[in-house]
Amino acid sequence: MMPRGPRLKSSTGIYHIIYRGANRQEIFHDVEDFQTFLNTLRKYKWKVELTVFGWCLMNNHVHLLLKEGDESISVTMQRISVSYASYYNWKYRTTGHLYEDRFKSENVEDVSYLLTVIRYIHQNPLKARMVSCMEDWKWSSCLGYYDKTLYPPQLLDKEFILRMFASDMLSAKERFREFNEKNNHDQCLEAWEENRRKLSDDEAREEIKRVLGSIKIPQVKTLPKIERDQLLRQLKGVNGLTQRQMARIFGVSPNLIFKA
Repeated sequence: MMPRGPRLKSSTGIYHIIYRGANRQEIFHDVEDFQTFLNTLRKYKWKVELTVFGWCLMNNHVHLLLKEGDESISVTMQRISVSYASYYNWKYRTTGHLYEDRFKSENVEDVSYLLTVIRYIHQNPLKARMVSCMEDWKWSSCLGYYDKTLYPPQLLDKEFILRMFASDMLSAKERFREFNEKNNHDQCLEAWEENRRKLSDDEAREEIKRVLGSIKIPQVKTLPKIERDQLLRQLKGVNGLTQRQMARIFGVSPNLIFKA
């Protein structure tokens, strides 16, 4: 294989960044995990003067919209990823790679694409059908733009984007919300985000068996809820496996899969 070339530097210093769990595994299992990653991001925001325009933490991947600070974005992201991986491996007594390859990034070179990316990030939980409205997802900067309680404090830098909508902050927030919630077909990091091919039921069963290991398919619905939901969340990250297929194969309601 040819070695990777250096990342192209953004003329604006702004990047859309994605971390994904290795083999699409979950990298956040509980509130402490989400908070630890965000606290780590805030630590390096202060340390290297990052500008943090937005984020969304999903169970098995992370979206960030950042402007690099006093060091290259690659160095900062390496520090953040190593710090969180060390915490994760210590907490869960695991070894090996936590992330799928090195982080993915794309340059944000103009205002139009900056706004596209922030909306794309905020709509991630909605389009994944994790929530019915964006502000219901606790681990997104959308809450901060909507003046709702956001964790952690002093992480989000929202004024730069809001002032693109109006100089008056009240008007800016109203116009931003209208833009943020508009139906769209935004595409970001297209070269990396795979085209999802739906698996056949036979292929789906093989993928499910691979994830379950020694657990048999009929046993899943009788597992303790915490263990069952953890497996279901992991399976929801399998490329091409639909929630309706999972419900049919496990013999449970689609709602149970959705809520896991």
